[in-house]
Amino acid sequence: MPSVSIGVVGLGYWGPNLLRNFAALDECVVKYGCDLKRENLEKMRKNYPAVTYTEKFEDLLKDEGLTAIAIATPTSTHFDLAKKALEAGKHVLLEKPMTSTSMQAKELTELAKKMQLQLLVDHTFVYTGAVSKIEELVKSGEIGELHYFDSTRINLGLIQKDVNVLWDLAIHDLSILNTLHNLENIASLYAHGSTHFTKQPEIAHLHLTFKDGMEAHIHVSWLSPVKIRKTIVGGSKKMILYDDTEPSEKIRIYDKGVHFKELVEDGKPDPFFPVYRSGDVLIPAVPNPEAMRVEAEHFLQCIRGKEKPRVSGEDGARIMKILELANTSLAEKKPLALS
Repeated sequence: MPSVSIGVVGLGYWGPNLLRNFAALDECVVKYGCDLKRENLEKMRKNYPAVTYTEKFEDLLKDEGLTAIAIATPTSTHFDLAKKALEAGKHVLLEKPMTSTSMQAKELTELAKKMQLQLLVDHTFVYTGAVSKIEELVKSGEIGELHYFDSTRINLGLIQKDVNVLWDLAIHDLSILNTLHNLENIASLYAHGSTHFTKQPEIAHLHLTFKDGMEAHIHVSWLSPVKIRKTIVGGSKKMILYDDTEPSEKIRIYDKGVHFKELVEDGKPDPFFPVYRSGDVLIPAVPNPEAMRVEAEHFLQCIRGKEKPRVSGEDGARIMKILELANTSLAEKKPLALS
């Protein structure tokens, strides 16, 4: 099968990682590196001299032999660049946040569908071995009916100037939640935040209630003295603790739960007599390849029609809409009911 040729746009912070991982794949040829800053191009040229470097995005669009474009530029430029790439017949991998607005995201997904092209969003956590294992446990039914998703992602910095802490950090947790539960089934949403040093909330809580009764709570902060990245996924049979700061044992499966005895006279559960169950704690062996390498290979397989996108344009647009609604809830200081 012929190699997929790809161009990487934006070689500042994230783009070099994309270029490195695509260049490491045998079935892929990195044809272009593009950035407005010449110094960024020269840095990459030293390590990857076979790549053609340019400051003109149009050079990639005009090349009919170029299969795909990965975009890792500032969020405000995503919509315009991705739209031009899709119109030029290129498959697109777009760094998160997908766009500045959900309407822009929706327009891109519709354009990709019309052009019969792949549009994937770079939510890297989804491609980690740990999250893949959690998804497997939930979808196989091993933990039972999904009851709740409780996540904490806090650290000191990096405070962003153009977005609040939900858009910067909670977007990761929403992408993980998206692999476990349908985000289209949210019944209500409530966001609360506090501002201390900037014009945007630096600490925030986002609570989601789903139509089937499942609930999700996400706590994020730029102002924590310690780094915590923990998620608890609770099911009717078992519970999962995911600690991303652990170097190897990132997942623990707790065979714990609670149920209530039924009263003989009316058959209803007695809330005063819960029965707690505490079994084994399992630490599964989880493969730990570089998530971006897995993502790069997955993008190629999607282009070839061998796999379906794990984070499609539709998924990215859905997450964008939730973040917009969270902004509305923050501004209005009240819960929002969703139709």
